[in-house]
Amino acid sequence: MSVLVVVEPDESGNGLSVVSQETLTFARQLPGEGVDAVFVGSVGDPDEAALAQCREHGVGTVHVTDDARLERYAARAWAQVVETAAETGGAAYLVAGGTPRGNEVLAHVAAARGVPMPCNVVAVVQDEPLEVERQVVGGAVLERVALGGGGGLAVASVAGHAVAPEPAGEPGEARVERVEAQIGDSDLAAQVVRVEEREGGDTSALTGADVVVGAGRGVGGADQFADVEQLASRLGGAVGVSRVVTSLGWRPHHEQVGQTGSRISPDLYLACGISGAIQHWAGCSSSRTIIAVNTDAEAPMVTKARYAVIGDMHEIIPAVLEELG
Repeated sequence: MSVLVVVEPDESGNGLSVVSQETLTFARQLPGEGVDAVFVGSVGDPDEAALAQCREHGVGTVHVTDDARLERYAARAWAQVVETAAETGGAAYLVAGGTPRGNEVLAHVAAARGVPMPCNVVAVVQDEPLEVERQVVGGAVLERVALGGGGGLAVASVAGHAVAPEPAGEPGEARVERVEAQIGDSDLAAQVVRVEEREGGDTSALTGADVVVGAGRGVGGADQFADVEQLASRLGGAVGVSRVVTSLGWRPHHEQVGQTGSRISPDLYLACGISGAIQHWAGCSSSRTIIAVNTDAEAPMVTKARYAVIGDMHEIIPAVLEELG
């Protein structure tokens, strides 16, 4: 019995998305006789970069479809492909990254099978019986739930940035097999018919940054971001902001970190003048190291950070820049 992972292509069209690579890494923690993948982001064979990454992550079989009707996203139809791949491959576990599409496709499969579907899973905590932890209440609480054990397919989505993507100890074959799913017109009733370029900026610089310098209400105003931008530039990182900053119109929404913004997992998150509400913490809690700069020693961000500097960000950031030379 294998673990089947729903993988999606990178937005650039070359290779797998980072979230898919993270999910493949997580999947190797689950009991089973190997990891397979079902590629639903395109029709036909994945590009060589995607296949190479599948091999690196120990994938034995990559299930694909040649049905041209699936070029455009249709959740129910994609779910038919995923479920067929699970049946033919004898999968005991089905997981996907907790992206909007990953969650929606898995929800269709779980509903069809009549099985529960825990979302935002972050860790395996027990093997027998299998239990996992998932984020709830905007990431403020971890809930332990049983996964599988009922004799059927166990379905779950993995929270973005729950694990760092790492290659398997031994590469897989990543042999390509065709999936012939029975897809009717009703499965295609709801589908993407047009894709338009996002207005208001690209979030990839923020979500992929190794360093993020964040700013909240404590920055003081729309014209007070010069030092924040300069520090982010000097550290080779990106600027992130709290929800209140975008609500006040000080910065664009694509820079927002949080439950209704982007989820980040940089090596360093420098949170300046950010109180650290639950909604913001949900977007930054996967950061490897958090340094908080705040005048309030009792602010939630200060109490949760690994390191904290109590003081005015407009005094501390210039001092840091001066020290950097």
